[in-house]
Amino acid sequence: MKKPQTAVRSCRRKQASSQEGREKQVLSSSQVKPSTRDGTMPKFSEAPAGLARRHKEVVLQASVSPYHLFRDIAEVTVFRENLLSWYDREKRDLPWRRRAEGEVDPDRRAYAVWVSEVMLQQTQVATVIDYYTRWMQKWPTLQDLASASLEEVNQLWAGLGYYSRGRRLQEGAQKVVKELGGHVPHTAETLQKLLPGVGRYTAGAIASIAFGQATGVVDGNVVRVLCRVRAIGADPGSTFVSQQLWSLAQQLVDPARPGDFNQAAMELGATVCTPQHPRCSQCPVQSMCRAHQRVEREQLLASQSLPCSPDVEECAPSTEQCQLCSPPTEPWDQTLGVTNFPRKASRRPPREECSAICVLEQPRALGGARILLVQRPKSGLLAGLWEFPSVAAEPSGQCQREALLQELQSWAGPLPATHLQHVGQVVHTFSHIKLTYQVYGLALEGQTPVTITPPGARWLTREEFHTAAVSTAMKKARPVFRVYEGQQPGTGKGSKRSQVSTPSTRRKPSPGQQVLDSFFRPHIPTDASSLNSMAQ
Repeated sequence: MKKPQTAVRSCRRKQASSQEGREKQVLSSSQVKPSTRDGTMPKFSEAPAGLARRHKEVVLQASVSPYHLFRDIAEVTVFRENLLSWYDREKRDLPWRRRAEGEVDPDRRAYAVWVSEVMLQQTQVATVIDYYTRWMQKWPTLQDLASASLEEVNQLWAGLGYYSRGRRLQEGAQKVVKELGGHVPHTAETLQKLLPGVGRYTAGAIASIAFGQATGVVDGNVVRVLCRVRAIGADPGSTFVSQQLWSLAQQLVDPARPGDFNQAAMELGATVCTPQHPRCSQCPVQSMCRAHQRVEREQLLASQSLPCSPDVEECAPSTEQCQLCSPPTEPWDQTLGVTNFPRKASRRPPREECSAICVLEQPRALGGARILLVQRPKSGLLAGLWEFPSVAAEPSGQCQREALLQELQSWAGPLPATHLQHVGQVVHTFSHIKLTYQVYGLALEGQTPVTITPPGARWLTREEFHTAAVSTAMKKARPVFRVYEGQQPGTGKGSKRSQVSTPSTRRKPSPGQQVLDSFFRPHIPTDASSLNSMAQ
């Protein structure tokens, strides 16, 4: 059996000077401390709270093994070279990369990067490509975006999720145009300080890719890469571990190609060092990966049935538990391999809420059938988007119907209460809320069309509905109307984030229901699998 090619260091050979060496190495991996012109450290007067905080940091750093760090500049250089060579060969052809690489004007280049980074937050690349292309076609410059209306921004952003991102992106563009002379700040520090919605990661990405600042970035992909490369098993969401990851990212970033390096690290995590099925044999830094070395060591132990650990490098703090190691309560799982890292964050289940919504239609309106949409408040969940009239509701029925009817009448005047029909429900999970929509339908037949609506309400045609700034959750309400043709969408193969269901006993459509069905039919898939895929 071939031994893993790792540096030889027995866990039993622990010398008295190892603790001092660990402290020095941890400090050397941190960001450079400020110094005076002659190279000496400046003298600062610190308050007691500052001294206590520094003491706590030193204590924590002292309990970090150099096993989780990079030894010297030679090791860092090899890591950079291997990663960048791989990136130059394997990087994906993405529209924001092409635009940034071909843009000479630094502000337009920064804008192109800024838009892509905001869109990519919590959203997959495949989803973003089309949105990004349409966005840049509509607003190719900061000035174009700054002059757009929020309604237009919400309309183009509809379906991308996390809608406050689009609003803050426009607010940032307006600030650059009105207050900063049209010039985007060049450093990560000023970007984060001056632009709304720009956090540490986005600021670092813009500064490094657009302006060449040698600043590291840490997103979910980079967290995964660093935790595996350095076998960091502690919770990456904790403040201390997060600080160490940012320190490692800053230490590794290539000063000659910072933007490419940061993109390469993210690309590696997205395409090779993936969460569930990493392709370790294709990894350009496999030889430096502590997680991979740990897998080889465990396999060697299992094959030889050795009574003690082989003579290979591992984390071995001389005193207390290493602050970057997995806690003793989470032992190594042989079946997981390198995916033992990073530690899985414990997530709170989303809170459950219920809402009743109604598709209120005028089938005989001038210019064709129309449905009523109302605008949400300017702040909070789905701020400023349009939706079917709704009320917060309890799962019970009668009070729900009465409250919804009262809400409808506040927008459209007196309505025939007996025509209000419950047609099904839609369950949509936001990042922190699992919201069940009880969907009702009401068609105003034989009545004089409503032509005047209060502010915050609109009667839209089918075509206008599909291009309006409407949330994905509202568009998911449409499939419930398939029940009128006797088709009941299944939920087994659909998105994990959404489910559509309909009353099991209602088979024959009423006249009003038939109108609603015909209103939505041209935009509804004809089979259950397509229906569920649309609900993603």
